[in-house]
Amino acid sequence: MKYVIVIPDGCADEPIDALDGKTPLETALMPATDALAKAGSLALANNTPLHLPAGSEVANLCLLGYDPDVYFTGRAPLEAAAQGITLGPHDWAVRCNLVTVEDQVMVDFTADHITTDEAKQLLASAQAALLEDVPGGGRFEFVPGVSYRNLLIYRGEKETSPPFSRDTRTRAPHDLTDLAVTDEFPRGPGSDLLVRLMSGSAELFASHPVNKARVAAGKKPATNLWLWGLGGAPNLPSFKERYGVNGVMITAVDLLRGIAALAGWPRIEVEGATGYLDTDYAAKGRAAVQALNDYDVVCVHIEAPDEASHEGRHDEKIKALEQIDQHIVAPLVNALEEQGDYRILITPDHPTPCGTKKHSHGMVPLVIAGAGVQADEQSRYDEIAAEASGRRFDQGWDLMQEFIRTS
Repeated sequence: MKYVIVIPDGCADEPIDALDGKTPLETALMPATDALAKAGSLALANNTPLHLPAGSEVANLCLLGYDPDVYFTGRAPLEAAAQGITLGPHDWAVRCNLVTVEDQVMVDFTADHITTDEAKQLLASAQAALLEDVPGGGRFEFVPGVSYRNLLIYRGEKETSPPFSRDTRTRAPHDLTDLAVTDEFPRGPGSDLLVRLMSGSAELFASHPVNKARVAAGKKPATNLWLWGLGGAPNLPSFKERYGVNGVMITAVDLLRGIAALAGWPRIEVEGATGYLDTDYAAKGRAAVQALNDYDVVCVHIEAPDEASHEGRHDEKIKALEQIDQHIVAPLVNALEEQGDYRILITPDHPTPCGTKKHSHGMVPLVIAGAGVQADEQSRYDEIAAEASGRRFDQGWDLMQEFIRTS
């Protein structure tokens, strides 16, 4: 049996006036996915428990079958795993965005999609200038990632109490787009330290050569570090331990790379996969088809619908969904039909409405098709059809046990 999971990140949405009260999923032309809806079964799943952040970190753990109340320690530790960073029992990881804040408003949580090289230069300056006078500063290290997505690592010792705890509260910058940040700085244990670094970065970056060059080129500057999503070392059992099959992850996003690493999955890096609207959908589709020869489970994550939502661009979200259907779902279905018995699951992790531009709690629509799946009465894949199916996974982590079964 071959299994395929396609994750169009954040594709669930709300009705949009400009689309005559329809959602992007209802509007997009997705013949391959709709064919799966006709042949398979739709349902709704809740991957974002209300007491946890409505973000991809919780939602994707749920989607892949891990109860977040048991396994979630924070977003940053998952991204540390993607970079091969091992956290000890007294270590902490903190997500570090480079952002653009103007007049105390979060103008751009990506700093206008700053380049990785520019980010490295800014973080090197932050390492030299901001940590020198911080208590225990020698235990901290800024670690560049990709573009605006970076980390701050704290190395602790058994004899030393860490500066943070599970009660340290932070806000994701992508949930603050176009909103005031004045009251959104970290709170709780260690927050003074985090706020000190964030505030100090504003002064440091104001005259930084990288930002001078960006402004001269008509780009937004990276005005601040934004620290959030912190946590200690996670401990996930492997996916094979839980479900008896081997998997592989195809993604351009460190968060999914990290979850895959902790679950014991290798990752396939696809040239041209960017984690943005300009990603090479066809290249991802080809890589996924090829991976069917070597793995039981092939998981393809596509960030583009979520990025379009964060920018409030429903037209780009529709285009992304149509590209996913044409270049990823359709060729995968064709390849699976030549492999023998298979199952395919298509589901987002969480809703990201274009109207709010941020991740949301709530149910997401999914479709499962293939061997042993009884067709329901639905003929399209969208939020309305999934609700009409009457099937629900109120605990999203139960879905994987339903999807991967031998009988």
